[in-house]
Amino acid sequence: MQLDPDSGWCDGVRHCPSPNFNERPQGEVSLLVIHNISLPPGQFGTGKVQQFFQNRLPAHEHPYFEGIAQLTVSAHFLIERDGAVTQFVSCNHRAWHAGQSLYAGRENCNDFSIGIELEGTDELPFTDAQYQALGELTQRLLHAYPQMSVERICGHSDIAPGRKTDPGPCFDWARLRVALQHEESGI
Repeated sequence: MQLDPDSGWCDGVRHCPSPNFNERPQGEVSLLVIHNISLPPGQFGTGKVQQFFQNRLPAHEHPYFEGIAQLTVSAHFLIERDGAVTQFVSCNHRAWHAGQSLYAGRENCNDFSIGIELEGTDELPFTDAQYQALGELTQRLLHAYPQMSVERICGHSDIAPGRKTDPGPCFDWARLRVALQHEESGI
């Protein structure tokens, strides 16, 4: 996996372009937000997240879809349970993943963040393959965007408390930080 900072796209991952993005107001990329998602909730490998981020979710296929199919949202990346990475939006553009949000006194986190969705739920542990892919992708992002740092990685719940709970209590923050330290030191 290689990230081209000029285009904001990663080579070596699946590309599934979403129409749900726009320009960053200041071009800044300085925050990484971790989320979780599964569609339908608790079901994995359905391909519905990809359809959702492309505004192609069939509302009639599941009762849950009826309430969300009209939403126009996206994230930069999705990491599936098997570690497969899909990119929806260039890192240089603003994906619509954070919604109403606040980080360090600054509103509208979409303006300056990258969003990574992990296929999962608040109640289930994430897979080894997901942590491995997340560590590698995060390392590439930290290298390409020097304003971002390990200290500026947070959960959706951190920037939208009371409104969002993801990535949830099963996400192992310590495991991610250790993986990033190991990759950084070349271990």
